[in-house]
Amino acid sequence: MTRSDLRDIIANSTFEVVNGTFVYAQVRAVAEPEGHFMVTRDRDEITVVTEQARLAALDVIQRNKDDYALIAVNVAVPFYCVGLISAVSAEFAADGRDILVVSTYSKDYVMVKLEALSQARAILVRVGFRDQGTADYAPSGSV
Repeated sequence: MTRSDLRDIIANSTFEVVNGTFVYAQVRAVAEPEGHFMVTRDRDEITVVTEQARLAALDVIQRNKDDYALIAVNVAVPFYCVGLISAVSAEFAADGRDILVVSTYSKDYVMVKLEALSQARAILVRVGFRDQGTADYAPSGSV
């Protein structure tokens, strides 16, 4: 893949800010994983990314002190875009911004500290993505 190919893919990709305030927490167990954005388990811990309002339902060991905005990046060619995460993270780093990146089957998510959301939007536009506004988040277990 060339840089030109990457630029074309980014130009045909969008992002949208997911409504809500999200937090990272280390938990003892998760009874209903469907109610949260992300639950990961490895041999050392269980990590949950969830809306702040859903944190009380968890058996929290500790949580990251920061609140996060969740930005869904809708990549025109998921899986086959060499350099996409690098291009995005390099721009955030050049701006002095820390990010957390989560990849799912169909899209990537960029998490930024809530207070840096407007700067994050500007960075993604500068990279070449189109801003699609905001979207509601409803976990799969919601009614």
